[in-house]
Amino acid sequence: MKKYDIDEHFLTGISTIYDSIIGNGINLVYIGKFNHNVIKMFSAMAEDDMKKTDTDVLTKRRVYHTIIEILQNMSKHSDEIAEASHTGRGLFMIGKKRDNYFIITSNRIKNKHLYSLKVSIEQINNSNIEELNEMYSTQLRDGKLSSKGGAGLGLIDIARKTSKALQFNFIPINNFYSYFVLKVMIDKRKISD
Repeated sequence: MKKYDIDEHFLTGISTIYDSIIGNGINLVYIGKFNHNVIKMFSAMAEDDMKKTDTDVLTKRRVYHTIIEILQNMSKHSDEIAEASHTGRGLFMIGKKRDNYFIITSNRIKNKHLYSLKVSIEQINNSNIEELNEMYSTQLRDGKLSSKGGAGLGLIDIARKTSKALQFNFIPINNFYSYFVLKVMIDKRKISD
């Protein structure tokens, strides 16, 4: 092997990752910090990508809204906040398979927050649209700001704008942290205003 050749094992890994990403309909992947500029960049890229499809305006609007809300949540609520910049870090993916757009995110959270987050998402998933609207209004009116400046509206609003339950899981890292993985589906066939 010449000194400027790329290691064969590394190339095999890249090929496997690429095939897996493309095979699962993912067309955008980002790992890193989430700040205002990154949010603007992704929203513009997603908007541009959707313009090239025959997707209806309502679906485009809901996908765009969901992307913005998820990125803002990651930016504000990751427990891996970069101290100097106060921005969150994580993984963000957008894809489309058949009639489903999907957004997958992952970021570190403290294990002490797992239970309350799980309970919140399960409550959201077990609510119909009327109950979600009531939860949203109640939280907007009476909600208290968290230590990170959020009022808990993000996940409720995402559920109101999408047609499927929020899929989630936690992957343990160590005694203090886990990865929080969230998948949001937007099925254009089931969306109605």
